Amino acid sequence: MRRRLTSPIRNAALASMLWIGLTRGALAAGADPAPAPPPDPAPCVAAIAANDDDKIVAACGALADNDKTLKGDRVKALVARAGVFARKDQIDRAIADDDAALRLDPTLADVFNARGELRRKKGDRPRALQDFGAAIRLNPDLSAARANYKSLAQELERLGAQMAVNNKPGFNCATATRAVEKAICASPDLANLDREINVANARAVRQAGGDSSGAGRALQREQDDFLARRNAGFGRPDDDLQKAMRERLDHLLALLRH
Repeated sequence: MRRRLTSPIRNAALASMLWIGLTRGALAAGADPAPAPPPDPAPCVAAIAANDDDKIVAACGALADNDKTLKGDRVKALVARAGVFARKDQIDRAIADDDAALRLDPTLADVFNARGELRRKKGDRPRALQDFGAAIRLNPDLSAARANYKSLAQELERLGAQMAVNNKPGFNCATATRAVEKAICASPDLANLDREINVANARAVRQAGGDSSGAGRALQREQDDFLARRNAGFGRPDDDLQKAMRERLDHLLALLRH
């Protein structure tokens, strides 16, 4: 007759069998091991404190490029590395890191402002203005963003005004009758030169007239003489219209510098 196991022994045996069964089942199911702890941010923090660009790229880069890094640590690492790239004039790489940081945390006014400065440096003025505006909305007291927005808005306004008259002379081409005027209207280079001459002459006349009304009138007569020579000489074999206009502009600009 088979003896039955006593209760303590039987319970221990059952527990052992259960543990073995569960372990084998977990292995068979391919259970993942315990997750690894997130990367240590200490080397990145130390590199930032030491202001060592090479170490920031190495140590903070390891955090920035690791999906296991805690969100806050990763944002700080991305911003730090973006700063290094900006100092090294690696604009696209700096913008890419700022992009990544803002995807993780879109409330960072300073990062919007920094990315706006990079985009402005790259020549992407419209998106730079958007970044400065976003920074101000997030932090109305961020003086750097406010100053950047104001100066860029003024720059875009000036560029818009210049575009409105670009490749246009200082006179109305629709009413041009002289051959030389039609030639100027047909050439963007000559048209721009003519406009610049007119603007420089007006400034020079005002400047001279401030000292003496006679000096202002004399300078205007000089401009009228130039136009008369330009008109009379056009079409002659030895005429170089662009050279004559460039020399006139250089003369006027020299007067304005004195």
